[in-house]
Amino acid sequence: MQLLAKAPTGPIETRWTRRKFEMKLVNPANRRKYTVLVVGSGLAGGAAAASLGELGYNVRCLYLQDSARRAHSIAAQGGINAAKNYPNDNDSVYRLFYDTVKGGDFRARESNVHRLAELSVNIIDQCVAQGVPFAREYGGLLANRSFGGAQVARTFYARGQTGQQLLLGAYQALQRKVHQGTVVALPRTEMLDLIVVDGVARGIVTRDLVTGRIQAELGDAVVLATGGYGNTFYLSTNAKNSNATAIWRAHRRGALFANPCFTQIHPTCIPQSGRHQSKLTLMSESLRNDGRVWVPRDPQDVDKAPVRIPEDQRDYYLERLYPSFGNLVPRDIASRRAKEVCDLGRGVGPKVGDTRRGVYLDFSHAVERLGRKAIAERYGNLFDMYERITGDDPYQVPMRIYPAIHYTMGGLWVDYDLMSTLPGLFVGGEANFSDHGANRLGASALMQGLADGYFILPYTVAHYLAQGGQGAVTPDHPEVRSAVEQATQRIETLLGIGGKRSADSFHRELGQLMWDLCGMARTAASLEQALAKIPSLRAEFWENLRVVGSGDALNQQLERAGRVADFLELGELICRDALHREESCGGHFREEHQTEEGEAKRNDGQFSYVAAWQFTDVGQAPLLHKEPLEFEYVKPTQRSYK
Repeated sequence: MQLLAKAPTGPIETRWTRRKFEMKLVNPANRRKYTVLVVGSGLAGGAAAASLGELGYNVRCLYLQDSARRAHSIAAQGGINAAKNYPNDNDSVYRLFYDTVKGGDFRARESNVHRLAELSVNIIDQCVAQGVPFAREYGGLLANRSFGGAQVARTFYARGQTGQQLLLGAYQALQRKVHQGTVVALPRTEMLDLIVVDGVARGIVTRDLVTGRIQAELGDAVVLATGGYGNTFYLSTNAKNSNATAIWRAHRRGALFANPCFTQIHPTCIPQSGRHQSKLTLMSESLRNDGRVWVPRDPQDVDKAPVRIPEDQRDYYLERLYPSFGNLVPRDIASRRAKEVCDLGRGVGPKVGDTRRGVYLDFSHAVERLGRKAIAERYGNLFDMYERITGDDPYQVPMRIYPAIHYTMGGLWVDYDLMSTLPGLFVGGEANFSDHGANRLGASALMQGLADGYFILPYTVAHYLAQGGQGAVTPDHPEVRSAVEQATQRIETLLGIGGKRSADSFHRELGQLMWDLCGMARTAASLEQALAKIPSLRAEFWENLRVVGSGDALNQQLERAGRVADFLELGELICRDALHREESCGGHFREEHQTEEGEAKRNDGQFSYVAAWQFTDVGQAPLLHKEPLEFEYVKPTQRSYK
């Protein structure tokens, strides 16, 4: 299969403008003839559904939650990047483009990244017009703060609630269209499969999570905006409901899955507190603006209260190793260095196994310099959340943090128009692979979700629909009936196994295996070990799973079982992709491939490509397809933040 990115050529500054002009249009009077299915109501899905509804298409927006405003986008607390240069510190669209390509360790498509940087300035205007309450300076301009991987302040924020406030903006736009009748909202609905007719995506199979009813939803195009797959690792910063079923079922139907091993470890998470913990809590990266990361210099001091350790006995290791960026180095680097000092016996907090998994994030200097009121204005809700969870007051004692699985840069492969390898199937936000390469810089997830939803998909979906020629598909079409029957049979199989183990127990075992063998550091030996263990765990799942209750009512055990079944297949692909990529880059750190200073060592000669995998069958080796990456504007070099 030849991967055609369809990225325009010519000056990179004009590519998106030229592409838009070349696109075919749908007459406003004809738009009501087309139905677009949007799966997901977060920033990418909610913005896309609202925008397509505003244009006059018939939109059906389906989502798991009881309300669209509960999508996981609310958890992105710290901010959203945009190259407006309000602080006048020499930012630009090109600098944001450069920082993003470099931050992703030169494993992203240049054309997509530059478009994202261009659109960033429009996103802020759109959100301000919707009433998003961004923080402001005394003179009235929107305030900016710094984030990892940049030497300018370009991150717009609303205290520590940025994702929530942006989602409320998209939500009100979506609900306006629901009220006007161009969008139909279908809450508490899960996608179980993709319907493909003659090689084209024409709908999805859904299950009503309350009644258990399984049915087909048909349309002229499908947009998946269902987030990432970090919960494959069980313990992650993602909401428990976040899952990979939609994109994985699309993958099984023919959509290629790109760069699955590019999973991000976030350095600023509250450490695990117990064996039976079900998820981890993220503390926003914005805290690294004023918080200083350190550990004791002497391993004998790890049990001491931090206030009893004098300044000259504290190792502010990020400031020492990376003087230019300090505590604001990118996430992959900050995470690896935290693991390193903990592995050396200088971690703090209770022991987990043989090591203490925690480093200090200290605000004492910031409180002394700026005052408690100023820190509370910037981060108050985050400090309150930390105190409720841990019982410690971060105004008085340092926070304890440790890296955790967070964002996933991999996802379904898409071309420049955000269409997958299946015609008619578009993918937005974290569900696609397109913009972040091997590592996402902080405050760029919200940027990508809104860029895709507000400013890209409305144009590219329209271009696809304008070409027409697909014709109507009815519920009694053989492919539609077959997809519904297969989804129904899968549910019945899960309910009928009658084993002894819960889905959660399998998920926890898979997650521990993934973290240990394919987590912050990977080796050929550990990955081969994982690839030997996952199939046997998956086989036991299908022989020893127990799901109580029935399929014709609300049954969360059944929901989880279906998702864990997909994680067991996806986990194997993640490990296979990590094993094949004989290099270190961004969030993918192979211990065999590192510099003398312990930094990631890329192999541009052999691996400067997108690895896109084609599903063959469960337990069978997938087929690898490669999209070569060409760098005309940002020359790949050894990343340095010193």
